[in-house]
Amino acid sequence: MSVEVNGILVAAHELKAPLSLMRQLALALEIAPDELTRQSLERQLVEVSDRALRQVNDLSKIARLEDGLFVTEPVSVRGVCDSVMREMRTCFNFEHRAISMHYTNKSRLAIANRDLLYSIVYNFCTNALRYSDLQTTSSLSVSDHQDKIRIGVRDYGPALPTAIWREFQNGRLSGPTSIAMRPGSSGLGLYIVSEFAHYMHAQIGAVRHRDGTSFFIELPVSKQATLL
Repeated sequence: MSVEVNGILVAAHELKAPLSLMRQLALALEIAPDELTRQSLERQLVEVSDRALRQVNDLSKIARLEDGLFVTEPVSVRGVCDSVMREMRTCFNFEHRAISMHYTNKSRLAIANRDLLYSIVYNFCTNALRYSDLQTTSSLSVSDHQDKIRIGVRDYGPALPTAIWREFQNGRLSGPTSIAMRPGSSGLGLYIVSEFAHYMHAQIGAVRHRDGTSFFIELPVSKQATLL
C-alpha cells in the first residue's frame, strides 16, 4: 500500500470517529430525560463538530500551502497561545481535565504565520486533552531556547512509537499515520503539525517521558522584537 493511499485511509478513519460520535449524540438528544441532560448533549455535539471542522479546514490548508497564501510575519507567540487556551479552556473544563500555562520567554515576537501556528498549538493541546485523566495536569509552556522561541505542550498519553518519533524529530511526517497506542486524532494531528511547521521553516520535536510526551515547536525570533 502506498504512503499516499495509507494516509488517505488514516485521515478517513480518524474523521469518521467524530462523525459517528455526533450521530450518537444527536440520537441521544431525542430521548434526553430532562433539559439539563439535553443542554449537556448539545454542548458536546457543538464541541465535537467544531473539532471535526477544524481538522477538515487544516487538511484543506495543507493542499493550499504551495499557493503562497500563508504569509509569515512577526507574530505574538503569547497572544496565539492565549487565543488557543480561550477556545480550549471550555473543552478542558467540560472533560474535567486540567492544563497549566507557563510563559518565561523574554522574546515576544516570532516569525510565523498566525493561523498555521494557532493550528499547531491547538493540535498539541487536543492531544493533551485526549491523553490525560483526572489525576494529571497537562501544561503549555513558552520559553526562550537559544535564539528561538519554543512552544511546548506536555501530555500524559502513551509513548510514541520509535519510528514515528524519529520522523517527527526529523521535522516532517511522511503522511498521516495510524498510532495504535494513541487512537483518535493523534496521527492526523501530528501530520498537520509537521506540514505547517515545514512550511514556516520551523523546527519541531518531541520528548518521550515514562508517562507521556512533550511536543514542541521552535520559531525564529523576529528581528523586529530585537529592534524594539
